[in-house]
Amino acid sequence: MNMRTSQLIQTLFLLSVAAFTLLMLTKVVPYLSFEPEIDFLTTKTNRVLARQDFQFSFYIHIVSSLWTMGIGIPQFIPFVVKKYPRLHQTLGKIYVFSILFLAAPSGLGLAIYANGGLPAKVGFSLQCLVWWLATWVAWREIQNKRWQTHIEWMMRSYAVTLAAMSLRVGSYAMVYFFHTKPIETYLTVTWLSWVGNLVIVEGLIYAGMSERLLKMLKK
Repeated sequence: MNMRTSQLIQTLFLLSVAAFTLLMLTKVVPYLSFEPEIDFLTTKTNRVLARQDFQFSFYIHIVSSLWTMGIGIPQFIPFVVKKYPRLHQTLGKIYVFSILFLAAPSGLGLAIYANGGLPAKVGFSLQCLVWWLATWVAWREIQNKRWQTHIEWMMRSYAVTLAAMSLRVGSYAMVYFFHTKPIETYLTVTWLSWVGNLVIVEGLIYAGMSERLLKMLKK
């Protein structure tokens, strides 16, 4: 794959992420009315909905996860990173802070109440732990000025960030193409949404994508 084709695929992918982020914004806004009879919340029992730790985790998670997904987009556009380094650094700090102190911990709080029993609870818990660790390592690497490994760990971190996107796309694909039952779909995408993303990213790293991104930034 030549450089131009690679850039085109990257651009189309980031545009898809941007479109999904805007779509998720329309899904998140109704929750901010703090009414319990809205979409996902209707799947929870009154006992769970009444718990303050669940409420706190839920609202923190949906908002912080949304903005981390959005601000992650320009972080992978070489032109933006190179032309506006201070913006890149500021957005990067917000991204890292949001995941380490808001999105991942609140996601872990939600995992306790995940539907689907132990497999789902473990799947979402591990997702949040991997998300936190990948983001922390990415931050540590840039503090030590290890540019390529920073890029690689940021790719892994953002792969887990995009699990929300993969979960919904994967759910639709499984139901539409394979006619899976709801519980089969749910438990599969609980794991596949983030593990699958990480497998893809490892393939991209192995194929030299992080090296190409670094070269583009140095031109």
